[in-house]
Amino acid sequence: MFAHWLRSKKNPIAPSQNTIVEPTASTPLFSTIQENVDYVRQTLGNSTDIIIREFTYNSITEGLAILYTDGLVDATVVNDFVMRSLMADSTEIDPEQDPFDVLTMHTLTIGEIQKVSDMKGMLHHILSGDSVILMNGYTKGLAAGTKGWKDRGVTETNVETVVRGPREAFSESIRTNTALIRRKIKDPNLWMETFQVGQVTQTDVVLMYVKGIALDSLILEARNRLTQIYIDGIFESSNIEELIQDEVITPFPTVYNTERPDVVATELIHGKIAILVDGTPFVLIAPALFETFLKSSEDYYHRVDISTLVRILRYAGFLIALLAPSFYVAITTFHQEMLPTQLLISLAAQREGIPFPAFIEALLMEITFEVLREAALRMPRSIGSALSFVGTLVIGQAAVEAGIVSAAMVIVVSITAISSFVFPSYDLSNAIRILRFPLMALAASFGFFGILAGLLGLVLHLNSLQSFGVPYLSPFAPLELNQQKDALFRFPFQSIFSRVRTLNARNVVKKANRKPFNP
Repeated sequence: MFAHWLRSKKNPIAPSQNTIVEPTASTPLFSTIQENVDYVRQTLGNSTDIIIREFTYNSITEGLAILYTDGLVDATVVNDFVMRSLMADSTEIDPEQDPFDVLTMHTLTIGEIQKVSDMKGMLHHILSGDSVILMNGYTKGLAAGTKGWKDRGVTETNVETVVRGPREAFSESIRTNTALIRRKIKDPNLWMETFQVGQVTQTDVVLMYVKGIALDSLILEARNRLTQIYIDGIFESSNIEELIQDEVITPFPTVYNTERPDVVATELIHGKIAILVDGTPFVLIAPALFETFLKSSEDYYHRVDISTLVRILRYAGFLIALLAPSFYVAITTFHQEMLPTQLLISLAAQREGIPFPAFIEALLMEITFEVLREAALRMPRSIGSALSFVGTLVIGQAAVEAGIVSAAMVIVVSITAISSFVFPSYDLSNAIRILRFPLMALAASFGFFGILAGLLGLVLHLNSLQSFGVPYLSPFAPLELNQQKDALFRFPFQSIFSRVRTLNARNVVKKANRKPFNP
């Protein structure tokens, strides 16, 4: 085997004569239409969805050709605003004029037109839904914006549901998504930068920020991380999220994702940046702090007292979902003296005849619930509800009656499961699902001392995390008293007059005092 490898290194296989050299930005177009058409057909493997139409235009005897991808263009736009404009125009062209300038300024009635001078650019436009116009005798062409593939449009959000607030959600079209944000922020300082990420997929990725509010260092860092991505394909924003996050080995998300335009608009005016990926309705927001995942857009659409109460309930749910099974295991195993006598007698009577210790009992129930939850998510919707009913009632009741688990353990696991659904972010719920099991093991081994050691390690880990250079636990650590008005509690808008200083040090005032009413 080693000898074969050595021979292959000494005598590398020669490339086939039919191998197509990958075009670069420096590979110019050919001067004849036929050569360009042959190159496109050969490069794309004579794909049947590539439409090539040759025709003549007015006094240009050399001829024109239009190339586009069927299914990616709007056929009406191609026929009415490109083909009809070219074939019905009678503008005389001065031999000293550039015919492409004449087409751009006098003939084509389409808004988006770009010049193309290299093979890579031509192929990119063709495969992105644009129509490329070529002319004999010229090593350049025109790309007309004729994108028009089908999408599901703007629909109601399915993940981040609200009682009061906008119902619209992002779609898989990146241009639709940018328009939804532009509709909410009409400031000319809302800037966008577009990148093509993925060596094979060439996926459009948009970096969006408000100039003058977002820090230049944050924008530069985001731009550098996007341009340094080297991967074959990007199919979802989670691919970008994994490649640009600060820390990979952590259960906690350090980049926030949402499908709501109002959430993105709110975070942009707070000094953050947004990353939109073509083909997915989920937009990334950075920096993402721990308190961000416990906030909801609906907090700002309800009264202050209700929003504060709900936010406190989320923090309480976080502690219950993380620690409830561990506390039950620790108390029933090591610290029975902490329970009232009547409750202790009741728990002892329930556990009589249970063949497993409390830790194994909790582990079995937690694993069973996780399996049922994943099965309900993957099954068709019509069957998923029935599966949830069977899992919660039939299996739970049967396990108690069979003496495998106690009724108290079923109650604890149920409360834990309900508490894990109160978070607006599904990513934070996943982090708690992971951390729950090692905390249960520590509780079974060392009781409350093990839980305390686990919590200390968890706090130290959270303190070590950063999101694009911003401390993950900000504004709790480091403590910023001025920012507590919109952290654990939600103060009235009249009291929240500054942005987070760790995100923006130049433009910290975000609202003026309310003007007095003059009747």
